[in-house]
Amino acid sequence: MDMRNLRFALKQEGHSRRDIFEVLTKHAFPQSHNLNTYIYVSAKLWVLYNVLQGLPNERWRVTFINEHYGLCDTYPSLLVVPYNATDDDLKKVAAFRSRNRIPVLSWIHPENQAVIMRCSQPLVGMSGKRNKDDERYLDIIREANGQISKLTIYDARPNVNAVANKATGGGYESEDAYPNAELFFLDIHNIHVMRESLKKLKDIVYPNVEESHWLSSLESTHWLEHIKLVLTGAIQVADKVSSGRSSVLVHCSDGWDRTAQLTSLAMLMLDSYYRTIEGFEVLVQKEWISFGHKFASRIGHGDKNHADADRSPIFLQFIDCVWQMSKQVFYKVRPFQLLLLIILQVNQISNPGMLLSNDQPNPVEQRYMELLALRDDYMRRLEELQITNNSKIPNSSASSTSPSQMMSQVQTHF
Repeated sequence: MDMRNLRFALKQEGHSRRDIFEVLTKHAFPQSHNLNTYIYVSAKLWVLYNVLQGLPNERWRVTFINEHYGLCDTYPSLLVVPYNATDDDLKKVAAFRSRNRIPVLSWIHPENQAVIMRCSQPLVGMSGKRNKDDERYLDIIREANGQISKLTIYDARPNVNAVANKATGGGYESEDAYPNAELFFLDIHNIHVMRESLKKLKDIVYPNVEESHWLSSLESTHWLEHIKLVLTGAIQVADKVSSGRSSVLVHCSDGWDRTAQLTSLAMLMLDSYYRTIEGFEVLVQKEWISFGHKFASRIGHGDKNHADADRSPIFLQFIDCVWQMSKQVFYKVRPFQLLLLIILQVNQISNPGMLLSNDQPNPVEQRYMELLALRDDYMRRLEELQITNNSKIPNSSASSTSPSQMMSQVQTHF
């Protein structure tokens, strides 16, 4: 995903080319990058559900059902769920959600109590299976904010893709099964489309940029089109919660790629805390690392198989979306934009033990530590850039601008 190309010039008479090649190969593609041995940093884990959100309360509770990752090995150990849903209910719902990724709380509006929930697709299949426990659970979520509006479900996928997923046992929520919910498809394409889009983008900027055909070449990559779709989807989520006073449920297929993009971007729009350097760290740890984004597979560092179909610039795309927001609305100051660049740089480090594992014994704990292991590095680099703003970005949570008014255009970095 890193577009930089490094070249080494070696003298032929030195006979050192093979030795250097072997050393580079050893460090670039370590045989042990997928073992369960990692670099850890002794640090206190972030409190994911801030007391400022008033959680837990009479409508929402913290469950320890996943304390040992027995319910879902790609979810954090602590989950916030509706108070009226028992742990037995959660187990039954898990059986009907892909990879047991049940609907859980990401964010709650401090005033109207509408919430952003996240999960994976329901296991409907070609036969249109139903699950009364799942249907009841979504009703409990809808009722938890005290509003009479329907629960809004945002399926990140194109409609045709969601239908196609039925053939492999997946699918989406039907109106018949969920009469108190409304479903919208956001038309965001899958990891394979995004991977090819980035490849095309790299081709038009490296090794040379043809300025005479720049606009047509850029359009042919569809990169900005994808960025706009992700941002538009996040705006819909944020607007529905803020202005529509309706709770929303966000999912894609497995709920760890497009879902993470949408929930975290919407939370950035709605909550000024996540627009601080510390808050942004927490956001990435919570919505990306702890909820199971496959950093190792998506980045692909340490793996010689460059044709691996699991590689995709999902996190890079999220950072690009945040950069678009920073240029137009939220953070018209240089420090935050520098932070985004530093995060991307350290995200590309091919260091076994940082971001290069998906299948460790305690997967979520490892994901927590992954970014913590990088935190000191990029904070040090921020200091080197002489950032003296006390790691704070202008507080814009009280702005009267609604999420739907925030994004006017998207642009490239070139």
